[in-house]
Amino acid sequence: MIEEFIRFVLSNFSLTFLVIGLLFSFVALVRAPRPISAAVVVEKLISWHVFWAIGVCFLYNFVMHCFFGKTAAAFIGWADSPFQFEVGTASLGFSVVGFLAAFRSFDLRLAAIVGPGLFALGAGLGHIYQIVTEHNFAPGNAGVIFYLDFLIPLFGFALLWLQHRLGKLLPDRPRNAEF
Repeated sequence: MIEEFIRFVLSNFSLTFLVIGLLFSFVALVRAPRPISAAVVVEKLISWHVFWAIGVCFLYNFVMHCFFGKTAAAFIGWADSPFQFEVGTASLGFSVVGFLAAFRSFDLRLAAIVGPGLFALGAGLGHIYQIVTEHNFAPGNAGVIFYLDFLIPLFGFALLWLQHRLGKLLPDRPRNAEF
């Protein structure tokens, strides 16, 4: 049972990191001074979302595609190819921007969400194409990751919209401020 749970967590890494980000946001909100405004809620959600669902998730994707390419390709239902390395290095770039943006400005967060978001939405459309034309129902093509290729970018875009809408309701923090 533990082995199945670990396999599920690692195979559905985008869900895992989304949930971890939400848990970190919850803890940050519990620790935040009262009263908590909507701007603070959005700040905690977006900062931990960018850190976990972008930074850590795409770092994991980099490792899987660059160092375990055959495994990653088989999980998606594809043959291994040199393209694995290209996807991996693109993921590394998204990861670095995610880590840089997590606790910084709106503009950095915009970049950290838009690039990977468009990549994920494109991947989701590619999965649909593969399902329809090739009947590829491999777990990495038609499983949880397929749905999260749409959900995570939409959630990120919603958080960006909310943060933009709430404006500068949070004071600027010094660089070494506690998360």
